[in-house]
Amino acid sequence: MRRTAWRNGAAVSLGAVALWLCHVPPAGAMEILGQAGVLGEWELTGHLTESAPGTPRQFSGPLKMKHVGLCTQDGPEERAGEIRLQITGADSQVTAELVLDGASCTYSARKTHNYEGTLSCEGRAPVPLLVWLK
Repeated sequence: MRRTAWRNGAAVSLGAVALWLCHVPPAGAMEILGQAGVLGEWELTGHLTESAPGTPRQFSGPLKMKHVGLCTQDGPEERAGEIRLQITGADSQVTAELVLDGASCTYSARKTHNYEGTLSCEGRAPVPLLVWLK
C-alpha cells in the first residue's frame, strides 16, 4: 500500500519526503564544486563544515582537484588539499585560502550566477575559477 500525504491539495509520497529529508545537509555544512583553468580543465570538489558561526561565515574542509582535460596520458592528474573559505557581504563575496599538494593558493570572487574569480598559487600564473556552493 502506498502512503501519501496531502499538502495544499496535492498528494506527496511519504517516500519522496523521506528521501528529501535524507539529502538535507546538516546545519553549517555545504558542498563546493568548481571549474578551474582557462578551459575549465580542472574539476574541484569538496565538503565544507562551518568552523566559526557568525559573520563573516567561515567554512573549512578537504578539497580535491582533478584534471579533466584531454591532455592526460596516464589517467587524470589529481591533487588533494584543504580549503578555508569565508563568505561576506550578504553572500556576495568569497575569499579562500587553499593548500593543494603543499602549494599555497588564494581565491577571491564575487557572486553572479556562481562565484567567479581568480585562483592564484605560488609559482604559477593565476587562473580563472568558477565555484558553486550548495
